[in-house]
Amino acid sequence: MAIIQKLITLVRGTATEAGQAIVDVNALKILDQEIRDADTALVNSRTDLTRLMAERKLAGDKLQAKEDKLKEYNSYIQQLIDKNNQTDALAVAAKVASLENDVAADKSTLSGMDANITKLQGSIRQAQSTIDQLKRQVDTVKATASVQRAQEAISASTSGSNVKLHTAMDSLKRLEEKQAFKAAQIDAANQLEAQGDDAELQQRLQAAGVLPGATAANDVLARFKKADV
Repeated sequence: MAIIQKLITLVRGTATEAGQAIVDVNALKILDQEIRDADTALVNSRTDLTRLMAERKLAGDKLQAKEDKLKEYNSYIQQLIDKNNQTDALAVAAKVASLENDVAADKSTLSGMDANITKLQGSIRQAQSTIDQLKRQVDTVKATASVQRAQEAISASTSGSNVKLHTAMDSLKRLEEKQAFKAAQIDAANQLEAQGDDAELQQRLQAAGVLPGATAANDVLARFKKADV
């Protein structure tokens, strides 16, 4: 029984870790959605506030009308008393009493509405400030994530580039060696060609007897001519 309980605990722990991993991977998406939900709730709160303010205005207008009527009736009572008309004065006084009760009740209602409006306005300001701050923090987190992704890409690219760079350097070295060998071949050919030209010239100079120790054909003929004489 204890083993089964431990297995259940293990499954629950694994599920929790997996769930937390999913949340971590999608943290920014979840946070963006939560901010959108908060914005929607804030819009609804503003709508409720405007409706409450509209109701308060209507209630205030009705209260003002009752107060104006109350002043009017009060003036009637004074006129009726001056005319010694107690019966009508009492009837108007009853109406005044009813209006005074209504005015008192309306003022209490308006006072409560004003308190609610003030409280709701404060809550909306606080919520807006919190949402704005949260958005700025999310922007910072996103910017940091972008920079880190760029740094990772640069790091990975640099690692790959090092391998490619070594390969390129090897290819360049082989190319330079081939070029140096080709240049040496061309130089050797030029030297051979120059040596060929020099050999031909040397032979001509040798035949002309110009070179030191060289004997020309004319010299040989000259010797024979001297011998005949």
